[in-house]
Amino acid sequence: MTLDTGALSLPVRKAEALTLPARARFWTAAAVAGVALWTSAAPTTSYPLYASTWHLTSAVTTGIFAIYPIVLVVFLLVFGQVSDFIGRRNAMLFGVGALFVGVLLFAIAPSVGWVFAGRAFMGAGVGLALAPATAAAVEFSRAGFENRASSTVTAATAAGLSLATIVGGALIQYAPLPLHLDFWVLLAVVAAVLGLVYFLPRDSARASEEKWRPRPIRIPAGIRLLYAAAAAAVTAAYAFGSVFLALGADVAKDLIGSRNVLVTGSVLAIMSVMIGVTAVLARRIPPGRLVVTGAAVTLADLVLLVLSAQSHSLPLFMVTTVFSGAGYGLLFSGGLALIATHAPALHRGGTISAVYLVAYVFQGAIAFGLGAVATAAGLGTALFTGAIAIGALAVGALVLATTVKRTTTQES
Repeated sequence: MTLDTGALSLPVRKAEALTLPARARFWTAAAVAGVALWTSAAPTTSYPLYASTWHLTSAVTTGIFAIYPIVLVVFLLVFGQVSDFIGRRNAMLFGVGALFVGVLLFAIAPSVGWVFAGRAFMGAGVGLALAPATAAAVEFSRAGFENRASSTVTAATAAGLSLATIVGGALIQYAPLPLHLDFWVLLAVVAAVLGLVYFLPRDSARASEEKWRPRPIRIPAGIRLLYAAAAAAVTAAYAFGSVFLALGADVAKDLIGSRNVLVTGSVLAIMSVMIGVTAVLARRIPPGRLVVTGAAVTLADLVLLVLSAQSHSLPLFMVTTVFSGAGYGLLFSGGLALIATHAPALHRGGTISAVYLVAYVFQGAIAFGLGAVATAAGLGTALFTGAIAIGALAVGALVLATTVKRTTTQES
């Protein structure tokens, strides 16, 4: 009696046939990063509505904001390396699944407790999905094009941020069910991305043979200088983005003189659009040069932001918005490319998570600190203080990237 090997291999062939083609895998990884940032920013335009509808105090609304970065940082600390052990696909499935639950809770929320729970799930989802998506974009890239994966991820996250402010602002301002409809739309998008992730190839064979357990994130010794430069660049970008969106929203309202949510959201979305445009245009530039140029642009734009607030000039603020996006796009793309393409494959997910971890911790600390300064001493003082803090980060990124470039040149 002979064994029918063809019959035994049929399930395997079917599984292979159901996986996405190569280019679709790359764009699915980018879509995960985009939907993660869309989800993270989606509630921003809804906070004032929650406060007025449910009569929330400032402490409660601040708590809703705070629970997201707290949960995100905890998940990065505990699960930052998990995709190196269970595979990128499985980690993204857990992450996008948590995003789905978080958005669903917002979509049906009858009270503020549901919003708190939803925001916690969003933090968990981003913490689980963003680093594996970044790593997967590099690994699904065509040979020789790995450096450009960071530009695509940057553009995808910028698109997510833009859609959050524009779609959310339009639906809240003009559509029915302002507390819920924008989240139902987002829920459909998250569900579609979750379906695409399901059909990614199972990559457990690439993961480490060692079983995963919670442990501190470790940076391989040979890339610690690269890691420091990447972390400084991404942190400077995130910090500037948080300051611009947090305090820039107040500046925009004062200068535009409109309480229309869509108008304010559209002005702020200019920054996100410029992030994406810059990332695409600069995709052929070496990562170190991106970081150095981005740091210089950011330093100049910090001066413009302070001047636009002091002079109450709307044209100057619009110019500032454009250059803010350019600086962010250069720093973020360059920082991700520095680390994502040089980290060892078995540690890539954990190393990228460590970059995001530093960026989110600093982003949260600066945002809360400047909020306190703005409350105590006014918007102008907060902007000036923020400019000094972010300027120091930008200078650090510039110096480290220059050192990396010089060291690499000497070694070659």
